[in-house]
Amino acid sequence: MTLADKITSSRLIISPLFFLLYYLPRLLSPLPASAFSMGAEAHQSYGPLWTIPVLWLLFIGSSITDMLDGMVARKQGAVSDFGKLYDPFADTLAQISFFLCFVLDGFFHPFLFLLVLYREFGILFLRNLMLKKGVSLGARMGGKIKTVSYISAIALALLASSALRLGFTEPLVQGFRVAAGLVFLVSVIIAIVSFFDYLSVYRKTPAPDA
Repeated sequence: MTLADKITSSRLIISPLFFLLYYLPRLLSPLPASAFSMGAEAHQSYGPLWTIPVLWLLFIGSSITDMLDGMVARKQGAVSDFGKLYDPFADTLAQISFFLCFVLDGFFHPFLFLLVLYREFGILFLRNLMLKKGVSLGARMGGKIKTVSYISAIALALLASSALRLGFTEPLVQGFRVAAGLVFLVSVIIAIVSFFDYLSVYRKTPAPDA
């Protein structure tokens, strides 16, 4: 593995750690899972407050490594076919882990999350098909915009969750929650549009024997 690939690998560690740290206290809490609707006492079900900055550090670390691995690969001239597939795989794992936390908490709609899963697995399938044509399909501009919109939605949802856990007023938390949901909706639309862009590239790429 190159240095860039090792940086990418860090997201494979961060993703399950974030999920466990975010959701495990909910499983151990006596309060029901729909804690958001319970008002000021809801934050008690989220575990100790020290988890809030740790969750933010994990999320920021994941976002930084997503940008850093590509920069390192280009700077070292170590852009590889493996990296072109490994990086989006790690991205997908991280994004699904983050989204699942907020779907279980009621911040994101499960139907939209299902569309995300369909899109991401569809892209992985297309990349495998492209390999049969001898091409490693890297991230396109639509995919990069999608990633930024995903990160924005996750940041807003984590902000809403943090405000809830810290006992902020319900209107403020609700505002963050609505903003996160809207950005998530936009990000899903961008993701679907970008999928058809990848599909177009696949269709236009000739087979090896063509």
